[in-house]
Amino acid sequence: MASPPAVPRLPPHDPRTPALSVVDMHTGGEPLRIVLAGCPEVVGPTLLAKQRYMRQHLDHVRRRLMFEPRGHRDMYGAVLVPSELPGAHLGVLFLHNEGYSSMCGHAVLALGRFALDFGLVPAPPAGAREALVNIHCPCGLVAAFVECEGGRSGGPVRFHSVPAFALATDLLVDVPSHGKVVVDIAYGGAFYAFVSAEKLGLDVCSTKTRDLMDAASAVTEAVKAQFKINHPDSEDLAFLYGTILTDGKDAYSEEPTTNICVFADEQVDRSPTGSGVTARIALQYHKGLLELNQTRAFKSSATGSVFTGKAVREVKYGDFKAVIVEVSGQAHYTGTASFIVEDDDPLRDGFLLK
Repeated sequence: MASPPAVPRLPPHDPRTPALSVVDMHTGGEPLRIVLAGCPEVVGPTLLAKQRYMRQHLDHVRRRLMFEPRGHRDMYGAVLVPSELPGAHLGVLFLHNEGYSSMCGHAVLALGRFALDFGLVPAPPAGAREALVNIHCPCGLVAAFVECEGGRSGGPVRFHSVPAFALATDLLVDVPSHGKVVVDIAYGGAFYAFVSAEKLGLDVCSTKTRDLMDAASAVTEAVKAQFKINHPDSEDLAFLYGTILTDGKDAYSEEPTTNICVFADEQVDRSPTGSGVTARIALQYHKGLLELNQTRAFKSSATGSVFTGKAVREVKYGDFKAVIVEVSGQAHYTGTASFIVEDDDPLRDGFLLK
C-alpha cells in the first residue's frame, strides 16, 4: 500500500468555496473553534454592525462550523474581525447553535492564549510574566491577562469584564410544570436568569443533565414571555441568553459553588460559564453576600471544572450600580482542522438533531 503524502493536502472540494481553517481549544471542557482563514470579509463600521452583517449574509459559515457533520449542537465558535475601538487588539464574533452571543467568558480565556501565541498582540517585554490582550466583544472591551513565559502563553488566564449588574431580584415567574418560581436576572456581558435547582425539585450536582436542561429551558422561555429585558446602551444586547441553575449556595464561602448553564437552543455549557460567573458575582455583590476582592470558586456540574471570580471595583453603568468582575480559568489547545465543501453535498451547510 502506498504511503500517504508527507505534506497534508485537501481532499477534492468545491474550488469556489475556500476551506475554513480553524484552531480548536477548550476552557474547562467547553469547546471553542477559532476561524483562522476561509471566512469571507465581515463588513460593518462597528462590531455590532459586523455581527448583524454576518447573521444576514454569512450565517452559512456559522452553520458549517457549528452544526453536524463538522460540529455538534453544543459546539461554540469565534470569528476574529477588526475592531473600531482604540486600544483593542482584536474584535470577535461569538457563534453557537442558535446564532450569535454578546459575550463569552470561556472564549475570552481561550482567545487570550491564542492571541499571544499567534502573534495578534505585541510580544511582551523580556521577563514579563503576563501579557495584556484587549478583546472587543459585542458587549464591549474586555481585558484579558495571559500568564506567559518567554513570550508564550502558559497557565491560567484572567479577564476583567464589562460592567456587570443585577437587573431584577426575587422576580416571581410562572414556569410550566413548576408553578411560581423565584428568579434573579443579572448581566455579565449577557443576561442570565438564575434559580436554585432545588426550587425546581432538582439537584444541580446529581440530577441528569437532560432534566436540568429541560427545567432551565422552561425557565428561560417563561422569563422571556413574562419579563422585558432592557440594556442601558444597546437594544442589540437586550435579550435573555439563558438560565443558570445553581446549588443555592450564594453566601460567601471558600468552598466552590456549583452551577450549570443552559443557553441559546438548549446548549449546555461544559464550563462554569465565564459571563455567567461574572453575572453571578454581580448578583451576590448586589445582595450584600460578597465584598470587593473576595474570591469565589465556581464549579461546573457538567465536568467539575472550576473558574474563580471576584468583584474588583464598583462602577456606574446607566442607572445601575455595577461592578467590574475578574474571572480566571484555564484554556487548552486541542487541535487544528481544515473544513471543506463539495458542491454536490446536500448537507453542505450542516444539520442539527433535536
